[in-house]
Amino acid sequence: MASPKLSRFDLQIMDALWSGGPLSIREIQETFPSKGRPAYTTVQTMVYRLEAKAVVERVKKISNAHIFRALISRESAQRRLVDELLGLFGGRAQPLMTHLIEAGKLSLGDIQDAEQTLRRLAKKADSP
Repeated sequence: MASPKLSRFDLQIMDALWSGGPLSIREIQETFPSKGRPAYTTVQTMVYRLEAKAVVERVKKISNAHIFRALISRESAQRRLVDELLGLFGGRAQPLMTHLIEAGKLSLGDIQDAEQTLRRLAKKADSP
C-alpha cells in the first residue's frame, strides 16, 4: 500500500510514534517543544485524522486514554516525500543533487554510500 500524503504536522506526530513507540495523545503532545506546543485537542484531531488515513491505529485503552501506534514506517514516509520532491524537478534527481552538493548538505561519504547502493542494485539487476 502506498503511503498517504502527510503534512509537516502529521510527520511530527508520526516522528513521536516512530521514536517513542505506542503513545497516548497526551504523550504525543508532550513531545512537541513547550514553546508553541499545540493544544491537546489539536493533536487529538490530527491523530484521529491519521487513524482515518490508516497511518496509525489504536492498540489499547488505558483508563480514558487510547494508545496509538504507527502503521507505516519512517522509511515509507520518507520515500513518499522524496518522490514528491523529485516530481517538482520532473523526476530528475540531478538538479536536486547539484543543489545539495552546493549547499554543503551532501558529503563525499554520502556520495560514496550512493555509489555503493548503485553498484549493489546493478549486481542485483544482472543476477538471474
